[in-house]
Amino acid sequence: MDLTVDVINKLKEISDEASNNKVINIDGRNYCINGNGDVRLMLPKNLSEDSVQLNTLTGLIDIVKNMPERKNEKLYIQVTSPTMVDVYGGLDSYGRREQLVCSRAVLPRIDFYQFLDQEEMNITLQSKFVENPDREIILKVIGNLEEKTVHSANDDGVSQSVNIKTGVASVSEVKVPNPVTLAPYRTFAEVTQPASKFIFRMKNGMLTAIFEADGGAWKNEAMNSVATYLEDNFAEEVESKHVVVIS
Repeated sequence: MDLTVDVINKLKEISDEASNNKVINIDGRNYCINGNGDVRLMLPKNLSEDSVQLNTLTGLIDIVKNMPERKNEKLYIQVTSPTMVDVYGGLDSYGRREQLVCSRAVLPRIDFYQFLDQEEMNITLQSKFVENPDREIILKVIGNLEEKTVHSANDDGVSQSVNIKTGVASVSEVKVPNPVTLAPYRTFAEVTQPASKFIFRMKNGMLTAIFEADGGAWKNEAMNSVATYLEDNFAEEVESKHVVVIS
């Protein structure tokens, strides 16, 4: 503990005694007893009050690799969710663990479960989803919708039929496949975006919606990808047991 912390704690003791509180030391720990006889353990203020706030894995790696004051301390990197990674120090003598870094991915908002018009869905798919074959199929369907009526007569609960333009003056009825495999941007940009199953549905008015259909399994895949990325970039630190990656 440095001199600054000692001075702050000593000033706190003097302040408590001046306000009719008594400070006693038992086995190296200070306790404050107030006028009512209530006892409170006085914890030293030796932990940082604020963690470093970041938005990328690259930034997190850079700062952890440049912490000379922590070079002899084991650091724990926890992949809390597909969008959150936290860095913690070891436990102090009072059982407290210091949070050093917090990284939160900045991601676009995607309106799953909501029916969007033709233009909104087109923009959403192109700006918030990774390019893949199923995304291109859906873009082709919604970009060539001819009528405002989706054929419910041919809706078997899984696939739907819809009329789309196939030429200058021709219209064809096509069956839209379901489920489709899509990869929205929903984890850190440094790792591969996890693809998962979605249900694509249409209704009258050329409205379309996308519904998640994998039960959230993509989250485990994303967290494992983030953990692997961190382990690869902290290979030396992991080998020396200076860094532990948890997911």
